[in-house]
Amino acid sequence: MTTQYTTILKLALPVQGELSGSWGDVVNDNITEMVEEAVAGLATINSWTANSHTLTTANGTTSESRCAVLAADDDGAGNPSAAATIICPAASKLYVLKNISGQQVTLKTSGGTGVAVPNGSTAFLFCDGTNVEACQTDIIDATTIDTTNLEVTNIKAKDGTASGSIANSTGVFTINSAVLTTADINGGTIDNAAIGGSTPAAGAFTTLDATGDVTGANFRPDGDTSAGDAAAVGYTAAEGLILTGQGSTNDVTIKNDADADVIEIPTGTQNVTMAGGLDVVGVATAATFEPDGDTAAGDNAAIGYTAAEGLILTGQGSTNDVTIKNDADVDVIEIPTGTTDVTVAGKFTGGKIVLAATDTDTSNTGSVTIDFSAHQNFVLTLTGNVTLANPSTESVGQSGVFVFIQDGTGGRTLSLGTDYESPAGAGITLSTAANAIDVVPYFVKAAGSIQLGAPQLAFS
Repeated sequence: MTTQYTTILKLALPVQGELSGSWGDVVNDNITEMVEEAVAGLATINSWTANSHTLTTANGTTSESRCAVLAADDDGAGNPSAAATIICPAASKLYVLKNISGQQVTLKTSGGTGVAVPNGSTAFLFCDGTNVEACQTDIIDATTIDTTNLEVTNIKAKDGTASGSIANSTGVFTINSAVLTTADINGGTIDNAAIGGSTPAAGAFTTLDATGDVTGANFRPDGDTSAGDAAAVGYTAAEGLILTGQGSTNDVTIKNDADADVIEIPTGTQNVTMAGGLDVVGVATAATFEPDGDTAAGDNAAIGYTAAEGLILTGQGSTNDVTIKNDADVDVIEIPTGTTDVTVAGKFTGGKIVLAATDTDTSNTGSVTIDFSAHQNFVLTLTGNVTLANPSTESVGQSGVFVFIQDGTGGRTLSLGTDYESPAGAGITLSTAANAIDVVPYFVKAAGSIQLGAPQLAFS
């Protein structure tokens, strides 16, 4: 009976009495060399046919398939030129595959499935007699890793792709690609120090798409926004912080904690609409300020506009409702509180004609009280004898004229209250002819002292 060989490692199994004179050589070849080859041998694979290589298998002599470590290399002529395949025997065995071929290499049996090993990577693989599998798949359970700092030089997915991933029940971090996507980052931190200790290259992470909240101590944009942005926060050295958006009603809307609009920039405009008031601590400046609504009686201080009234100034104070001051903070024009009076602190210069208010009353008889606060000049038609009663509305320094007109009957007389003072206390005697016109000047010297001048009679 001739020598037999083992199924897996192809070691010699000599029968009793065989190999006389050559037993030592067979033992040395099989035990010393071939077993050592199976445990620690290295086979360099650099011969490729159509980007494929079948491991050599031999009985009782050295072979590639018996080696523990396979080094996939190129042949120096650009092969393999694409993803390559190494075919191993359909027998149970462990392999370490180091891929430096320049292409992805898959270790498999001729009729089974295999494992793709990226270029530059090393994999610990197992052939179960049918298929080749990755031994490291179940060695580490990610749920058992608990460490304050986990420093990873390179992460690769178990399927051999260049960009690996770390996943939890709610989200995925995609490493070494352009997009970092997660539904929830539970207490994690991604910063420069955590990525190789240096700043990532520009564009390393171009998009962050989060379905939940994104929180942080600071968010610092470092680029401009653009007109096409639906909603964006940006920054430039010239413009500083930039908010850009576009909506069917507003381009930018700022809301309060009740989700109510506070500031709006209507779509396609440069206008700003404020739902409430504008409270400025410092100085508010603008090229022009154009109010577009009326003021109200309750306004402390307001500027308004209506088409009928034009510019409106409204205010209320304990002394004046409106005060206009000069650059020395001195009052120039005052409207005393609750009045329609105007006080001018200095002189009043009229460019052309300054007209005082005139009361024209066509029916006067009996006691007549003059309202000096409403008018400065008085044209009174006498329809009966008249007595000027003491007034209470005169202002010191006020002056003007009375014009007395006799009605069609004539003969009407004028009597004076004690506040009216006439020359020599003689009173005022008017013309008596029908329709006669007399003019009497007056001056308010003091409260209760209205001095009348001599009448100018019978104007015609």
